[in-house]
Amino acid sequence: GPGRDRGRARETGRHRRLPRSGAALPGGAAPPRPGGMAMRQTPLTCSGHTRPVVDLAFSGITPYGYFLISACKDGKPMMRQGDTGDWIGTFLGHKGAVWGATLNKEANKAATAAADFSAKVWDAVTGDELTALAHKHIVKSVDFTQDSINLLTGGQDKILRIYDLNKPESEPLEISGHSSGIKKALWCNGDRQIISAADDKTVRLWDRSSMTEVQTIHVGSSVSSVEYIPDGEILVLTYGKTVAFHNALSLELIKSFDTPASISSASLHPEKDVFVAGGDDFKIYKFDYNTGEDLESYKGHFGPVHCVRFSPDGELYASGSEDGTLRLWQTTVGKTYGLWKCVLPEELGSENSDSIYGTPPEVKA
Repeated sequence: GPGRDRGRARETGRHRRLPRSGAALPGGAAPPRPGGMAMRQTPLTCSGHTRPVVDLAFSGITPYGYFLISACKDGKPMMRQGDTGDWIGTFLGHKGAVWGATLNKEANKAATAAADFSAKVWDAVTGDELTALAHKHIVKSVDFTQDSINLLTGGQDKILRIYDLNKPESEPLEISGHSSGIKKALWCNGDRQIISAADDKTVRLWDRSSMTEVQTIHVGSSVSSVEYIPDGEILVLTYGKTVAFHNALSLELIKSFDTPASISSASLHPEKDVFVAGGDDFKIYKFDYNTGEDLESYKGHFGPVHCVRFSPDGELYASGSEDGTLRLWQTTVGKTYGLWKCVLPEELGSENSDSIYGTPPEVKA
């Protein structure tokens, strides 16, 4: 409605843009273009966090574009315009590191999981805290159902909880079974089932109505990330140097690839032709999903990469790092999109620079 419209415009008008820096940060070279010209990958750098960025998530595509939320150990999750990285607002209220953050698909609600033994639900348009859900230990993961009515949480106390956000004061449904802290818990199969990964080196599939475990797989080491792709029911798991793709309904392995580094996170492109991954060696890798071939890699971060995700339209991917920044990378280098303009290499000169966004850290969304 019009109120929503005004709210979004008011927020979006608040970001401040710093002047472009003259120096370009190191980016990898893209494959040569016809005529021998190579386009450079120029990531957009989103600054403002003061500690490592440990999780990020995109909304769906809304009438206002799509949005990006980041979880950071500074306890101040931030929301940005997804295609440009422009800062929209900061959610203030947690008293500890925020380990997980998500947006519902309409981008009007956000949820965060934190070390202060709470999960919080926020109005993503005004920035107001709507609900605080007390837990008995550190919360690592939050996920909305498609209708935004239920919130799934998981964390160090090994228990999955399902909250009814229309009745936040009522006791959540609880599901037990993991023997160590839960890293990630996600709805799948039309919100009829739940996928969870924990430090007990298992990934488990649960039935929501019977609250029972349907299937479990054991992996070689602790799972560092889980992405769920509803289109095709695919799970993207990372552990050690492995990126593995599983069927979300059966947990059967589809394929897996070994990578050059220990990987913290991976994301499959919506077209399922490529996937990106990042980890301990500060690099972002792009691989061919069919062959596993390493297509390109970029060094842009100054610390290990903790999270990577493709945007909902597949035009870019975002990465979050130990260095406290988020970076946005073009899927097709040189395309005009967002803040990227298609420029021929000889015209680049000093314009080939990272765009750095300043964020007033204490301004409430």
